[in-house]
Amino acid sequence: MDSVSSSSFLSSTFSLHHSLLRRRSSSPTLLRINSAVVEERSPITNPSDNNDRRNKPKTLHNRTNHTLLSSPPKLRPEMTLATALFTTVEDVINTFIDPPSRPSVDPKHVLSDNFAPVLDELPPTDCEIIHGSLPPSLNGAYIRNGPNPQFLPRGPYHLFDGDGMLHAIKIHNGKATLCSRYVKTYKYNVEKQTGAPVMPNVFSGFNGVTASVARGALTAARVLTGQYNPVNGIGLANTSLALFSNRLFALGESDLPYAVRLTESGDIETIGRYDFDGKLAMSMTAHPKTDPITGETFAFRYGPVPPFLTYFRFDSAGKKQRDVPIFSMTSPSFLHDFAITKRHAIFAEIQLGMRMNMLDLVLEGGSPVGTDNGKTPRLGVIPKYAGDESEMKWFEVPGFNIIHAINAWDEDDGNSVVLIAPNIMSIEHTLERMDLVHALVEKVTIDLVTGIVTRHPISARNLDFAVINPAFLGRRSRYVYAAIGDPMPKISGVVKLDVSKGDRDDCTVARRMYGSGCYGGEPFFVARDPGNPEAEEDDGYVVTYVHDEVTGESKFLVMDAKSPELEIVAAVRLPRRVPYGFHGLFVKESDLNKL
Repeated sequence: MDSVSSSSFLSSTFSLHHSLLRRRSSSPTLLRINSAVVEERSPITNPSDNNDRRNKPKTLHNRTNHTLLSSPPKLRPEMTLATALFTTVEDVINTFIDPPSRPSVDPKHVLSDNFAPVLDELPPTDCEIIHGSLPPSLNGAYIRNGPNPQFLPRGPYHLFDGDGMLHAIKIHNGKATLCSRYVKTYKYNVEKQTGAPVMPNVFSGFNGVTASVARGALTAARVLTGQYNPVNGIGLANTSLALFSNRLFALGESDLPYAVRLTESGDIETIGRYDFDGKLAMSMTAHPKTDPITGETFAFRYGPVPPFLTYFRFDSAGKKQRDVPIFSMTSPSFLHDFAITKRHAIFAEIQLGMRMNMLDLVLEGGSPVGTDNGKTPRLGVIPKYAGDESEMKWFEVPGFNIIHAINAWDEDDGNSVVLIAPNIMSIEHTLERMDLVHALVEKVTIDLVTGIVTRHPISARNLDFAVINPAFLGRRSRYVYAAIGDPMPKISGVVKLDVSKGDRDDCTVARRMYGSGCYGGEPFFVARDPGNPEAEEDDGYVVTYVHDEVTGESKFLVMDAKSPELEIVAAVRLPRRVPYGFHGLFVKESDLNKL
């Protein structure tokens, strides 16, 4: 058993065989995260294995004891004197200066249940289809990104701070394999080589001035002694995926994209950090938008210094165009997502952003990201192909705080825009108490000529992580598939909304609950016949990962998007647990072959 507690921080720091580092075992592994026990079960039996396969070089799992057999355990690097010294200082900070005092940054709370990380990567492993059959439309791969810390945290840790891990189920001719691999970011590689955490956690590592000064000094010392070079990136690539520029990217908004690929066997490989021939020098959003008609991709970055927002695009060949700085955004807002129409791009300046008042940070402590209740949220609309910000128009929308956008389109010959997005009703709880957040999906119409803004709710449910048929991005769409918070970040089901219904109607037209003790992730829509322009908008499938917290079993579900109950047409038992995560993407087989 690996045990970590605050009382053992100092005494165990100089051990070259640090208790936090991973090791494989023939028995289930029990880990202790600040006294919270996490059990990690080995992968279940590969359904296609038989007893004779254990003698073959590529055997994945032993049928009788489920011991991982794919490769011998790797020796971790010995800890250098500098690493041991810096680890000691960090443990002092974690214990005496900045312990995990709030639930939102306490590993015992954050990494409970299926939020706990899996402790090893999983090579491509056969899956068992336990219900129905996988339709030909799903030939390709569904890949989901999410946080999975390489090292168990010794101090404050936020859900957003984990290293990116991709969970890909590759489907071909009705058969499926699952593979789970870290995105091999610069951060991941440096810390793997060092044998310990090196880079600070962005969302939980700077709580108040004293902690920020202490961790800042430690970070500076690590940089000056050559432990890492921040110029090479500090991102986690743990948020989402995007397919554009003939490449598949793992994304996190604090860094450049990381190009990845799937091999023919279903394995995941990280190609590397990608800067688009040197034209993307800084970070970009984890939610770029690719126009399904033109093939162009639109994106942005935001930051704590002016310009707080910078808009840019990539042409259909993947060549980055010049930046459009937006100086009319006058304060650093937490701008996670945006929307596009045929003619416009829409940005939300919300009440969540960087806390710029140093006195408040000294007196109150807490995260440098906070809520400004005196600020009125605004929506900014700019022509999609603007060369500068001169045509940007801002519209005040009181109480409208969005983290994600679902879709948007033009009306009245481009004189108005419609935005569909979940409004975070209690924005102050977004980072600290997600369980108290209620996201109400709204339809917002902006008259660009008169400036009049009208709003109405789509559904009263707590809904987020919503998607549409990707072929309708930026165009008028009718159907939305959204995750049901129970409460967030746990997801107990999925609903289908018809946003064409009347303003005062509940737009829910279908629902699928996962059952007691079962929780899922973001749904994703896959068209049954994506090459058919005459196909109905909802003619396809809704897919997602689901985990049963009672049995410890994870599944991949395929639901009929047209069914009034989102009927399950196929269920795949996964060879091991897939933790809850963030955003996913389906990539058809023909596109995988081009990577």
